[in-house]
Amino acid sequence: MQMDLLQIGVVRSPYTTMSEAPHQGRFSETESEILIDEAFAPGLKDIEHHPNLIVLCWFDRADRTVLAATPPHLRTEHGVFATRSPNRPNPIGFCVVDLIERKGSTLRVRGLDAIDGTPVLDIKPYTRRTDCIPLRYRKDLL
Repeated sequence: MQMDLLQIGVVRSPYTTMSEAPHQGRFSETESEILIDEAFAPGLKDIEHHPNLIVLCWFDRADRTVLAATPPHLRTEHGVFATRSPNRPNPIGFCVVDLIERKGSTLRVRGLDAIDGTPVLDIKPYTRRTDCIPLRYRKDLL
C-alpha cells in the first residue's frame, strides 16, 4: 500500500539540532513559528478561536531504524512504541502547542519541540472534551 503525505508547512524554531530540542515541548516556554504553504492557508480559517493546537510533524532527521529507546526519565530500555522517542520507523511528531498569534499563514506557537526546517503534516484543534482522557487506574499496573 502506498501512502502519500503532503507537507502543509514548515517549522521555524531556534532549535537547529535534535539535541537542542526539549524532550517534551509542553514543558518549554520557547516560541516557534509554523509557516503554512499558501496553497493550504485557507485551511487556517478560524484557527485563532482555538488556544491550543495539535501539530503533527515529520521528524525528517530521525533514525528510522530504531525499535528500542530509553526515555530520558527512565533507566530501562523499552520498545519504541512504548516511548515518545522521535527515532522510530515512521517519525511522526505529535505536540500540543499554545497558539499565541496568527498573522496570515504564519502561526506563532509556544511548546513545539521540532527543530528548524521540520516539515509540518497537519494541524488540528486540541479540545479538552475530546483529547483529555480521564485517568483510570488499572490494578495490574499498580
